[in-house]
Amino acid sequence: MGLPVPATLSPSKVSSFKDCGLAFRFSVIDRLPEPPTVAATRGTLVHRALELLFWEVPEGERSRAAARAQLDRAWEELQSSPELVHLGLTPEETEAFRSEAEQLLGRYFELEDPDRVRVVGVELMMEAEVGGVTLRGIIDRLELDEDGELVVTDYKTGRAPPMTHEQARLGGVQFYALLCEQVLGRRPARIQLLYLSEPTAIVAIPSEQSIRALRQRTAAVWAAVVRACEAEDFRPRPGRLCDWCAFRSYCPAWGGDPSLAGQPAPADATVAEVTALALDTG
Repeated sequence: MGLPVPATLSPSKVSSFKDCGLAFRFSVIDRLPEPPTVAATRGTLVHRALELLFWEVPEGERSRAAARAQLDRAWEELQSSPELVHLGLTPEETEAFRSEAEQLLGRYFELEDPDRVRVVGVELMMEAEVGGVTLRGIIDRLELDEDGELVVTDYKTGRAPPMTHEQARLGGVQFYALLCEQVLGRRPARIQLLYLSEPTAIVAIPSEQSIRALRQRTAAVWAAVVRACEAEDFRPRPGRLCDWCAFRSYCPAWGGDPSLAGQPAPADATVAEVTALALDTG
């Protein structure tokens, strides 16, 4: 009978499938909830503050003070979000959380002058049919350079990768370059990852060759996903990412049973399992 095939592919879904087929199934096919993390929630906060800075504050007024004001606004919005509520932060942890977010936002100003950015859109959803599959992604920021050419910018609040892994990390923004070409009929002149924790920028120029290669890789991943759904065969790929996987307790590579995924957590469940169950039922 097989499993239902996903309706779309996104950069994160492609990355998830390549990292571990079983984790992809749990997340995308079975739609099991994943517990929030401090790092991911802090990233949500900083992304929202930068979104507000560029969309609400006019050019010439995008100062550090304006950015902090938008961070305060984003923080107020986050208060009712399950993503923050389920972290259960203590007052001391909350203070550290806010302080780290402020530091990330401050380091952004070491990378560029926001008053010189000609914004086209922020948190921009794009969707296109490519090779029989619907590709979908949200671009953090789309802008115009001095020559009127498109630039795709993606913010990262985690650690910057070593030089040997830079090209792999650019895969997501290359994906957005492909979407721009499909939807807008224009290939971006530049794509860039802004790592706020360092701070450092990783920049690349998408070419006809790189876009063609991405089309081929995406088609190959999609074909593999379809085959895995038809055969109900999603295999685990044990590695360093297992330490952060929300589905580890269900993974056969770690003595788990995939058939138990989504069932009520047992009495000796881990904190991650209980949190996931709360998110699913809350």
